[in-house]
Amino acid sequence: MQDKDMVNDVLSMVNGSLSGYASAISQTENEQLRQTLQQIRNNDENCQYNLYKVASQKGFYKPASQATSQQIQEIKSQFNA
Repeated sequence: MQDKDMVNDVLSMVNGSLSGYASAISQTENEQLRQTLQQIRNNDENCQYNLYKVASQKGFYKPASQATSQQIQEIKSQFNA
């Protein structure tokens, strides 16, 4: 397996776990458990960002182009309507 495939697989797994944490956090009533899940999620987000930086530096990942100010305003207006 090539480095690119391994990094992409790990990024995919971390992204999936982040979705799971978001769901669990929103449904957890116990404050201590909620804080623990949030801490785990935060650690995974940091891991994801570090992997993204590695993938980007090695040319494994090319982010989408930056949105224009007009595009940002259009999206904002859709959510504020």
